[in-house]
Amino acid sequence: MAHGQNPKHGKNRGPLQNMSAEQVATLHTKKMTLALDLSQIQQKEVMEITLEEVMRRKAKRKEIEEQKENGTRTKPSSDERFEMLNERLEHKIAHHQKMKEVLNEEQYKTWKQLELRKAMHGKKKMQKEGRRG
Repeated sequence: MAHGQNPKHGKNRGPLQNMSAEQVATLHTKKMTLALDLSQIQQKEVMEITLEEVMRRKAKRKEIEEQKENGTRTKPSSDERFEMLNERLEHKIAHHQKMKEVLNEEQYKTWKQLELRKAMHGKKKMQKEGRRG
């Protein structure tokens, strides 16, 4: 099957693609509540953090899609690639700091393990699909 024919490479990559940022953040917060036994206050704070994350990701995805449609998307230079990766890592560090402030020590430890498992699953999935990783 050609790359463009694979439904996994289309615009609708998953069930969360067509949901609003609030819906995605709500589902994510509820999953975290079940996994980490969050209090009401923690749920509210996690919801805010998650909503901010989802909105940022959706905006970035929209920007990339628009660039693809306009034909203005070009391959980044090595310096631009470094800047993008550096920015992503700085954002990830800040996200972890926010979560550390909200969660207690045990919850944070469990959350880190869940994040690592999720990252490894994504890496395996990309390798299986023949993409980088």
